[in-house]
Amino acid sequence: MTEQIRDGYDVVVIGGGAAGLNGALMLARARRSVVVIDAGAPRNAPAQGVHGLLAREGMPPAELLARGRAEVRGYGGEVASGQVAEVSRDGDGFLVTLADGRRTRARRLLVTTGLVDELPDVAGLRERWGRDVLHCPYCHGWEIRDRAIGVLATGPMSVHQALLFRQWSDDVTYFTHTAPPLDAEQAEQLAARGVRVVPGEVASLAVVEDRLVGVRLSDGTLVHREALAVAARMVVRADFLAPLGLRAAEHPSGMGGHVPAEAGGRTEVPGVWVAGNVTDPSAQVGGAAAAGALAAAQINGDLVNEETRQAVAARREPFSPAAETRVSELVAGDRRHGL
Repeated sequence: MTEQIRDGYDVVVIGGGAAGLNGALMLARARRSVVVIDAGAPRNAPAQGVHGLLAREGMPPAELLARGRAEVRGYGGEVASGQVAEVSRDGDGFLVTLADGRRTRARRLLVTTGLVDELPDVAGLRERWGRDVLHCPYCHGWEIRDRAIGVLATGPMSVHQALLFRQWSDDVTYFTHTAPPLDAEQAEQLAARGVRVVPGEVASLAVVEDRLVGVRLSDGTLVHREALAVAARMVVRADFLAPLGLRAAEHPSGMGGHVPAEAGGRTEVPGVWVAGNVTDPSAQVGGAAAAGALAAAQINGDLVNEETRQAVAARREPFSPAAETRVSELVAGDRRHGL
């Protein structure tokens, strides 16, 4: 059954991951009307557990999100399933249109739709993603410690990735694959850390009894490996913002795209904030949640400033019972109805 959403909210949060839910939690506790619209495709769904998150270490991602949704609803916030197709200006606010035709309005937007990992075209790689094909040493390094780790070179961050994974194992192999040739400094760094370099393009992964056992090169050579690190290109999920003139740009790290924003998440489009991986590709779950909370506080402050300006303007109008009523409404904020 399609979930109903109301005609208008103070804030519509697009994306129901850690950033979006934590932002919505803060806004609901600030007595704002808020709805989270979640497409239900979390980036970390293949992972067995969330790591590096205090008091939630190892919790399955689905359980973390379920708890987050319950907490948002516990303070009067709403969470609805759906895919946002388009966002457009609607007076001083925004009109949010979902793929199934549902619509709602928002005074402010918090976009936390995250990223999609664009993986190399290597046979068998996608099926192992989030299991023994990984990308982040801080997310997965402990789980593959002391194993034979391979690093598939795909771009400018691959050498750095190999040097990082060396912290968790003394058996790390760097596969040059399709990346540009190593320069002298990079080659020296890998050699100094005992990272073996294997030239040639990787054709496929070897899997036995649902375990990665090796990396096969295009010439048929099989190199034993138990885990493979890949620096996937990160693609922003925010095409629906294009009608507002807000588009993704290349991230300075070369890791992929992001929606540029100020430190608190404010974008160049008035009324639109972003948080989490959609603007910071390297943010882990804890960092994304913190960014969502910070953006939510900024949004609430922005709304308070707007409401105060309106209340002051109404107070200066010629006195009448109607004007007095309007002042009372503005001061109260009518938070529960998004007015």
